[in-house]
Order: sequence, then C-alpha cells, then structure tokens
Amino acid sequence: MKVTKQKFGVLSDGTKVNLFTVKNDNMSFSCTDYGCTLTSIVLKNKDGSKTDVLLGYSTFEGFLNSNYCFGAIVGRFANRIGKASFTLNGKKYDLDKNDGPNTLHGGYNGYDKMMWKGKMIDEDKFCGVKFTRISPDGEQGFPGNVKLTVTYILDENNNLSCIYNAETDKATPINITNHAYFNLAGSGDIGNHTIQMNSTQRLEVNPKLIPTGKLLDVEGTPFDFTSEKKMGADMKEVGVGYDHCYVTEMYSKDNPHCGVPLDDSDLVEFCVVKEPKTGHEISVYTNLEGCQFYTANYIKGIQGKNGKIYESHEAFCLETQAFPDSPNQKEFPTCILEPGQKMKAKTVYSFK
Repeated sequence: MKVTKQKFGVLSDGTKVNLFTVKNDNMSFSCTDYGCTLTSIVLKNKDGSKTDVLLGYSTFEGFLNSNYCFGAIVGRFANRIGKASFTLNGKKYDLDKNDGPNTLHGGYNGYDKMMWKGKMIDEDKFCGVKFTRISPDGEQGFPGNVKLTVTYILDENNNLSCIYNAETDKATPINITNHAYFNLAGSGDIGNHTIQMNSTQRLEVNPKLIPTGKLLDVEGTPFDFTSEKKMGADMKEVGVGYDHCYVTEMYSKDNPHCGVPLDDSDLVEFCVVKEPKTGHEISVYTNLEGCQFYTANYIKGIQGKNGKIYESHEAFCLETQAFPDSPNQKEFPTCILEPGQKMKAKTVYSFK
C-alpha cells in the first residue's frame, strides 16, 4: 500500500492544486483537492495490462473547465430540489435555478469547483486521502456553517471506501455524493455491461425528474434489474436512458437509521456490475436509502482523457444518496442535519 502527492495545477489566484495517488498490488486511484475529485481508477486486466475505468480528463485544465462533475463531490444537496426552494423551521430558502425551474447538485456554485484541504492517510493495510472544508452559512442558499469531511480509502482487498461526514451549527439539508462516471471496459458503449440490483422499487418522477412522492415497483418493467441484465437491454423503452433513483435495502419507514445516517456500521449491498470483455466487476455497498442510476445520457462530443471523445451511454453513475427533493417531501426520510448531530454516510465500491 502506498500514497503519494504531486502538483496537478495552479488556480488563477496562485493556489496550488495537488494530485494524490493511492496504490495496492492490484489497482490504484487518484484524486485531487480541486472538487475533491476522483480523477482515475486503474484496474489490472487479465493479460497484465491496465484499464482506467473512470471518465474524466488528463489535465487539471480539463476538470477546471468542465461542467460535468466527472468524479467530483456534489452537494450541499446532490440531485434535484423542486422549484429551487424549500422551507425549514418556518423559513423559506431560495436556491439557484440551474436545472430549468429546479436546483441540481447545489446550484451554480458547485462543490466540484471548490478547493478542499487534503491530508494523506498511510497505514499498513489501507491508504487514502482525507479532504475537509467549511461550507459557510448561506453558501448556495443553504443555512448553517457545515464542517465537511470526505475520505477516500483503498484497502488490500480492492475496496474503495467513500466516507462522508458533516456537522452543522444550524439545521440544514445535507446530501453528499460522488459523481463518478464508470466504464469497466475503459471506453465504448456500456450497453453490454450487466447490472443486478438489490432493489425492488424506484422513485416515481415527473417530466422534470422531480419525485412525486410515490415509490413504484420495478417488477416486469424496463426498470427491473432484480436479475442480472444488460444495461442496454431496455434502455430505449425508458427514453434517453436511465436517470432514476432506486431504493436500497436500507430504506424502511421503520428504520431509525434511514434518512441522515448517524451510524456507518451497517451497509447494504445495492448492486453488482460486470463487464464481460475485461471481466471487471464492481459491487456497491452503502448506508444510504437511495442510489441514482444514470447512464450518461447527456455526454455528447466531450473530449476527455487522452483525446477520447465521450458520447452518450459510454458511462454509468451509481450516486448513493438521500432521496431527491426530500427537503420538500414529508413522506421521505429526513435529510435535515441538526446541530449536535454527526452525519456518517459511507459507500464502498468493491472491485474484482
């Protein structure tokens, strides 16, 4: 196990941007303190060659000028908030309308464009990077000074853990996730990737992708992945592709750990994704009640790593999170972090 740091770039104000790389005997990942961004995940192939299974850019300037959140942390509230507003404790908060009439991933001033403070973690059986920053009261329109910590850890068993911690001095919605775009073949259409989900329900959404409040059974529909199925098998039947929040086995109206997670000791397996050509697999474990399955529907003609041109459906995202629009959906698990509480969200990407 090994973790290293090197210069990645410089901001216009002279701030140095770092790139951290973490390796074990079988794989590695890199991340930067700009946007708390995962820039690569490199796996060994059967023939000894290597494949980078993350979409992104080869240079810092690529991430600096991108609006696609490749591998970045998104918040203060990931996914969408309907009508770009919510009311908390009798006060209405107005947010950016950066997704039609709605707010997406916190608005125009995203976490992907902010500098974080990185500290290397170097232990015998795991290595990683711990990122921190303070989100001030009023940032993006949200209340409360929030202390944020995002930790990426790789162990000897090829488990990449993403640990999200937060504390606040005012009640505030909180929903942090990583927006990694995966392709287990490294490039090309992901239609032949297979996925099996431990999920029997998804959130119903309106045409603007805002939840209606209803949970729909997936059985017998194009959204059914309870048995192993190719990602592309029914994609045309759902429109441009998948961009839907599935319900994990963490969700239950009677589960006290549902909502803002205050305990990261219990994880559920959400899904397994396989790529037949390379044999690479990824299993996703989380203590969050939702996971947005997105098939890169709007990535068109984007120049990425090593000059590659990314097109629609050449990646998939598995964004573990609170239910979208939960600040406005009283029947959903609470997304409100209260003063004195410590949010402990955790997602593990396990590679084979």
